[in-house]
Amino acid sequence: MVRARVVLLTTLLALLAFMHLAVEGQTRRLVKIGALTEGWGPTTGIAGFREGLLALGYRENQDFVLGVRFTQGDPTELPAAARDLVRHGVDLIVVAGGETVATVAHQATTKIPIVFLGGGDPVEAGLVKSFARPGGNVTGVADLEVELLPKRMEILRELLPGPKRILLVYDATNPGFAPKLQAHRDAARQLGLTMVEKPVRTEDEARAAIVATRQGEVDAMMAPRSLSLNIPGLMLEIAPKQSVPAMFQDAYFVERGGLLSYAANTYEVGRQGARIADRILRGARAADVPVEQPTKFDLVINVKAAKELGIIVPPALLLRADHVIQ
Repeated sequence: MVRARVVLLTTLLALLAFMHLAVEGQTRRLVKIGALTEGWGPTTGIAGFREGLLALGYRENQDFVLGVRFTQGDPTELPAAARDLVRHGVDLIVVAGGETVATVAHQATTKIPIVFLGGGDPVEAGLVKSFARPGGNVTGVADLEVELLPKRMEILRELLPGPKRILLVYDATNPGFAPKLQAHRDAARQLGLTMVEKPVRTEDEARAAIVATRQGEVDAMMAPRSLSLNIPGLMLEIAPKQSVPAMFQDAYFVERGGLLSYAANTYEVGRQGARIADRILRGARAADVPVEQPTKFDLVINVKAAKELGIIVPPALLLRADHVIQ
């Protein structure tokens, strides 16, 4: 399969001239915002970010323009995409996809403010000095990805009759996943589960690893948060055919036929990011704008997918779900 190169969702980003508009009695030029993601287009976080700006009174194509660059699951394309945003002279970069994408953006510029939407520990990743005082040009919303791992596994154990072996397929070329791998192992050990690890280096290897998994060999699959190598997408496609339940880290996949997810609401994370961006656009330095944590977490269950897998969802779990897809 020939992988598409980095795609520019809108060409306005490169062509816009500065404009002056009256906003709340002050003169403001049109703000150029570049969004960077390893996904296949604007993510739910980016959608939430845009809607958040609109809710704050910003007018698209009058006060701001948002251009999205995405790399279709190929992390090797991220540096070029980030540099391209810098060359186009954006005023702010918003990144969706965790600290790996944020790190690439930070490597491309230490001057343009960067707002990240989600990811693990930005201090551990070297993106900020502290949550309270980031100290550089990077701030945003950390989505507690690693901290939620034990809860996800607990939910799997509650849903399934005694799951023991959990399949984890991950991109071995992604350096940002290394600390998360140990967190997966630690969470599984605490709950008496076994992680069946399958490191892969290409999308074809990822597909082969998931296809080779048979019912009975593992009790469930755990999709990584990163979209690298399209691993979550492949699990969405293949896991039902293998009759193996899969836990996702974004409701997006459950809405499209996946079994369940438990995570920060990425749309609301985007809206939080918009409020952070608003402070920066009004003159605050990213160095002084604290990193925030999510305020809304969602358990999403697809009952139809459960029935197709022969799984009866416990009533207590259904009552706790924030969204139930019939």
